[in-house]
Amino acid sequence: MDDSRIMPYQAPLTFSQQQLTVSELKSQLEQFANYQKHAFLNHHSVTDLVYGRSEYIDMLLNRLWDHFEFNQLPYLSLVAVGGYGRSELHPLSDIDILVVSRNTLSEAVAAKISEFLTLLWDLRLEVGHAVRTVKQCAEIGREDLTVATNLQEARLLCGCEETFHQLKLQIHSESFWPSETFYKAKVQEQVERHARYHDTTYNLEPDIKSTPGGLRDIHTLSWIARRHFGATSLFEMSRFGFLTDAEYRELGECQDFLWRVRFALHIELKRYDNRLTFEHQAKVAEHLGFVGEGNRGVEMMMKEFYRTLRRVAELNKMLIKLFDQAILDNHVEEEPELLSEDFLRRGHLIEARKPALFQARPETILDMFLHIANDSSIEGVSPATLRQLRTARRRLNKFLHTIPAAREKFMALCRHPNALNRAFGLMHNLGVLAAYLPQWSQIVGQMQFDLFHVYTVDEHSMRLLKHINMFGYESNHEKHPICCEIYPKMQKKELLILAAIFHDIGKGRGGDHSEIGAEEGYDFCIEHGLSKPEAKLVSWLVRHHLLMSVTAQRRDIYDQEVITEFAQQVRDEEYLDYLVCLTVADICATNPELWNSWKRTLLAELYYSTQRALRRGLENPVDVRDRIRHNQQMASALLRKEGFQLHDIERLWKRLKADYFLRHTHKQIAWHCSHILSHGTAEEPLILVSKKATRGGTEVFVYCPDQHALFTTVVAELDRRNFNVHDAQVMTSKDGFVLDTFLVLDQQGDFIEPSRHELLIKQLQAALKKGHSKELRTRRMPRQLKHFKVRTQVDFLPTKSKKHSLLEFVALDTPGLLATVGGTFADLGIHLHGAKITTMGERAEDLFIITNDQGLKLDEQQQNRLRELLIDNVAELEPN
Repeated sequence: MDDSRIMPYQAPLTFSQQQLTVSELKSQLEQFANYQKHAFLNHHSVTDLVYGRSEYIDMLLNRLWDHFEFNQLPYLSLVAVGGYGRSELHPLSDIDILVVSRNTLSEAVAAKISEFLTLLWDLRLEVGHAVRTVKQCAEIGREDLTVATNLQEARLLCGCEETFHQLKLQIHSESFWPSETFYKAKVQEQVERHARYHDTTYNLEPDIKSTPGGLRDIHTLSWIARRHFGATSLFEMSRFGFLTDAEYRELGECQDFLWRVRFALHIELKRYDNRLTFEHQAKVAEHLGFVGEGNRGVEMMMKEFYRTLRRVAELNKMLIKLFDQAILDNHVEEEPELLSEDFLRRGHLIEARKPALFQARPETILDMFLHIANDSSIEGVSPATLRQLRTARRRLNKFLHTIPAAREKFMALCRHPNALNRAFGLMHNLGVLAAYLPQWSQIVGQMQFDLFHVYTVDEHSMRLLKHINMFGYESNHEKHPICCEIYPKMQKKELLILAAIFHDIGKGRGGDHSEIGAEEGYDFCIEHGLSKPEAKLVSWLVRHHLLMSVTAQRRDIYDQEVITEFAQQVRDEEYLDYLVCLTVADICATNPELWNSWKRTLLAELYYSTQRALRRGLENPVDVRDRIRHNQQMASALLRKEGFQLHDIERLWKRLKADYFLRHTHKQIAWHCSHILSHGTAEEPLILVSKKATRGGTEVFVYCPDQHALFTTVVAELDRRNFNVHDAQVMTSKDGFVLDTFLVLDQQGDFIEPSRHELLIKQLQAALKKGHSKELRTRRMPRQLKHFKVRTQVDFLPTKSKKHSLLEFVALDTPGLLATVGGTFADLGIHLHGAKITTMGERAEDLFIITNDQGLKLDEQQQNRLRELLIDNVAELEPN
């Protein structure tokens, strides 16, 4: 039949001899690809398109097989394997083929096969190929799991049926990967694959095939079922009773969505890839019909994507356990142990004693997790009980928190010492938290299109709970000294747990998520029998969960005014203790690269300063003159111990302003001054690099006569060397010398290795001798940053001080950004006195303490001019 009459492209079987040229075939393939793209964008079934591409390639290979006259060789077969063997081809999928012969090929036939393969490559088809005898296939397959798996899905395309039959006999023989061996190998392969993705479905740029819950997890189920039962499809698996009809439909729905995402990605790419990168997420979302203001379309699409991964991962784990029993005969265990009237433990799995327990009494779902928290020998839930839980979860006609008995059990879990470690994570993974709390169901899979939040909201909240649990172990004391001291002594740890559950629960619903969560958290506490003071504490923690991190990282915590204001908001030490634990856990759970010694030091300084302020009483502020005198006395003692004379020390200190002694510790003062006194009046800039980590990073101290845009020169050089500036104290002596201190970390958030100190000193000295250059030489723009837009914001914060202005600056964290800001200050004659540098993924959120050229606060006209110039200069750095 001439298919070209009913299809908008020509069927390859109808290609004439004149059409079998490279240029003509390329044209035909392009025509077919355009048809498929058009059909997909017009909502054609992705299943039809995936199978349709496979059918098209089948016809093409059949036509070319005849063209090369392989049909005249009765012993030769052309076989599709792997995904192509399943008849599943996406636009850029590999076309895996196997040329099989009963005997070794002659040189002439081998040369002809080489021509055939070369033509396929010339057509730019992604062809994976092998040319083997039946015997070689069997031998290699026995040694190589990947080859064995591909052969499982072998499908004859054309050629000798008898040769293919012999191949199938080899593949399905008992000696070729016995079912038990194959099962164990595939499960181990999956474990290793999941480990490469950190055992989480939530990666910012996920791989559609290989990430946990991705297409490979569905393939693994079908491979095992095919090897053990001979089931060639999900449908056949359901006929064997290992999939219920509902599970079969669910897996089909999940596969369909993942296929649509993959198909949409492939029509955007030029080269094969399955990673859903930032570069392509917006376009894929648009193709799938997810649209909205800003990044809303991407976030909606990724939410559906992550939820689909979770569903696949849940089904995969349950079915693997069923296979485990069927294939390894692991259901014959030791005698079950009775746990209660409703549950027993069989081996290491908990099991419901009645088949409809959860539907009859939904609150018993929480009983199961209380047993898991109580019994450390329970490692999971039995497959039958998992299946019952899934069914009951879907048939609930109300959320579990509306059941009084369930509320009691939930609070018992919150108060249980082992619940964070054993129960809550499993409750989340099995969808029980979403079935308990309607707000939780809304944040499942909720992501934010940025580089700062590397997990979805629900995954982040679960990790926060895990970090809180870590505070109870002495082994974590070095990493979290304050929290490990406070948390074990807390009388009501459940209040911190509830604050953790609600802190981000308002995200994705518009408005201030902290305010939304605070109100809902309060209502939840009252509903669950907590007192009003307890509910107020939880609500306050949720409303202010960002207060401490923002104050520590983006405010001048050496300013007593800042400490007093923070202490007034916290009010008492109990609130402070809860808040610091929530803050630290929140930072650690947001991004594994965020927590470092610098942040630990900042939060510790803020915590202890606030604690002292609260104990002293806010009506009794500290006398800064006492602190200056204390620092000078201690530093003087250290310097005199080194052999410096008191009159030399005092002569140097007369040149320095009071603020210098206020903003540095006595050890820093002694370190700086001992080198300045030894340095004399040499023209060479004095550069000091701390040998040990101080204040959580490496201190770089610069002392030399002031020069135009000195700050810009230093930070530009540090940026070029891949160092990150996190804090800067910029000071000038009375006689025009700079005393600038930069707190620097490397790209991993660690202090600078001592082996790099000498070179860094030489590089900074050379840069300062050369002076400021308008041409900024910086490192390359990171790939991921190119796909983000951050609106540059310049705001002046209210302050009681008449001497300086506080500038809050937000922009895309491009290379050279800090140097550009410093250069802008210099061009306008603005003096920089301090800087707090905070990177939030792709966003720079910085605070600068500045004065005008008269050493005063900027007036409105100067503020507007600075804002305008900063926005213009930063725009030149950003990618087009």
